[in-house]
This record gives sequence, C-alpha cells and structure tokens, in this order.
Amino acid sequence: MTINAGVWIDHHKAVVVLITDKREDILHIMSDPDELARSPGGAQGKRSYTPNDFVAEDKRERKTTIHLNKYYDDVIACLRDADVIVVLGPGEAKGEFTNRMEGQKLKGRIAHVGAVDKMTDGEIAAHVRQLLGIGHQRARSTEAQRT
Repeated sequence: MTINAGVWIDHHKAVVVLITDKREDILHIMSDPDELARSPGGAQGKRSYTPNDFVAEDKRERKTTIHLNKYYDDVIACLRDADVIVVLGPGEAKGEFTNRMEGQKLKGRIAHVGAVDKMTDGEIAAHVRQLLGIGHQRARSTEAQRT
C-alpha cells in the first residue's frame, strides 16, 4: 500500500496529511510555545542586575535549536512510512524541517517543497492531493500534543 504524505509546518504547529488508497488522515503536532518564548530585549527592571542574571544569547539560541529539532523529529516520526512527501509552509520552518529530513535519510521521498500561507486542514489536504495528482478521499482528523 502506497502512503502519500503532506505536511504544512511552521515553528508552532504542523499539520500532517497521510493519504492511502482507502483513507486520508490529518494529524496535528504542536510545538510547545513556552520553549520558544524569548525574553524581551532591552527591558529594564526597577532593581539592579548582576551579569549572572542574564542568559547568554548563544545559550538561548542553542536551547531553541534543540527544541525545534525535537519538534521536527516528532513530525518526521509521523512521516516514516510515507513513500512520497510534500512539504509546505509560510516561513523558515519548512526549510529547516527539510534539512532535518535530509539528515535522517528521507530526502529522496520529498516530491515538492512550497511556500504557502496559513491554510485550513481541508485546504492543506486538497493542495497535497492536487500536487500529487490524487483524487478526493474522506479525512479523519487526529490531534497530537507534544509533552
């Protein structure tokens, strides 16, 4: 059985569409928004601070990169069995995600990478079917929250 897949991804949410001969499933994988939160730059408090009160920028970036790689790995786990993959998204995340897939030996399965703005689940599924030349199928939606 052939599994065609599409993923719409940004840094906060991924929508994975899995299409087989018999059905279509839609999965949602959420990134933890608290992990990506950054402290506001230039904010001055009422008390004086010591140099040890601040986190180095490179340490904060490293923490964000580790978090995003874990998030991308969770999405990749949903795509492991896919034969063909379409990657869509509005910003940098789709490129970062594609690079992460290449590092895990999935590059040969990527059929298309495209820039698209926010879309509903149905629009994402329809766009993936159109790009892969697949007819309409009934979708089942599943929510997945990272913990």
